[in-house]
Amino acid sequence: MQIVIAILVFCVIIIIHELGHFFAAKACGIYVREFALGMGPVIFRKKGKETEYVIRLLPIGGSCSMEGEDGFDESRQYAEDLLPGENTVFPDDDKKPAPRSSRAFNAKPVWQRIIVILAGPVMNLVLGFFVVLTSLCCADVMGSTVISTFRDQSVSSSRLMVDDEIISIDGTHIFCVSDIVYKLQSSDRLNSEGNLVFDITVKRGGEKLLLKDVEFMTKTGENGNSIYFDFLVYRQEKNFGTVITESFRESCSTARLIIMTLVDMLRGKYGLNDFSGPVGTISAIGEVASSPDYSLSDFLSVVSLITINVGIFNLIPIPALDGCRILFLLIEAIRRKPVKPKVEGMVHFAGFALLMLFMLVVTFNDIVRLVSGGQT
Repeated sequence: MQIVIAILVFCVIIIIHELGHFFAAKACGIYVREFALGMGPVIFRKKGKETEYVIRLLPIGGSCSMEGEDGFDESRQYAEDLLPGENTVFPDDDKKPAPRSSRAFNAKPVWQRIIVILAGPVMNLVLGFFVVLTSLCCADVMGSTVISTFRDQSVSSSRLMVDDEIISIDGTHIFCVSDIVYKLQSSDRLNSEGNLVFDITVKRGGEKLLLKDVEFMTKTGENGNSIYFDFLVYRQEKNFGTVITESFRESCSTARLIIMTLVDMLRGKYGLNDFSGPVGTISAIGEVASSPDYSLSDFLSVVSLITINVGIFNLIPIPALDGCRILFLLIEAIRRKPVKPKVEGMVHFAGFALLMLFMLVVTFNDIVRLVSGGQT
């Protein structure tokens, strides 16, 4: 059952992404040939009014195939097949006429094409916001960023005070309580006494104060040393306004966390073994869904992290991803002419091949972790 739930969640995230492309294309009058969920052999096919709807065997992707999105469309004909006097344009790369279909993707203005490509990632971000909203509605409490009390053996209380509102930690702005947890957990700056230290900006009595080298004690556990969270924060009153505001802050926080992680990856902080593909993602969703230690709110938090991750990752200008397609469209808007379809196609093909290779390696690592976890 946990595998079924995880696969369904994964499919919903993919469908929402492709529906973004689909509805934006329809709104711009673009002919959509096929709307597909999954990859591999076709297990279901149904022809709609003009679009063919397909389900494929492997639920690890999807596609919204539009007429002319690869620089060509089915209305193209070789020059010798054209009627005399027809208005045609011959690109430099293949000497074939430009598409005559007004509903082709590449026949639309650049701004419309950017909207169509951008709609997929944006839909994932919107879905993430509503999942966060649902998670907060289901949660028993909703935390703030204002200190309410200190625990026993508190060290930070020598600098921090009750009713301090935490504004930033080590220069990173704090949107919500999860930002506090992440920043305090992710630091490794120790002082001579072995305590973690942070530069924390707080609002105290209506004024902002920068507190340098605020100490937090570390504790030793099964997984090594970790920070001792020696203060608690006030609960927020749950009403329409606070839930909407906190949902927006949590969504922004998650998006920023993903971007920070990608930057850390480029800096070499994370290796290949730290990544998870579809198998690892489905496993993580299933584990949270079936564990008695996690609530519905925790499950939805994981789902929101994944769907926002998909949205952010697709905006990166990596060949074969939406971000790279948007980059080519921006270049076209600046140059006032498109990049040659053959050149763009080769870039996307190379990027797709590398992504597939990367996915195979990551999936192999996911399976190894699952097997080793099952043995232990």
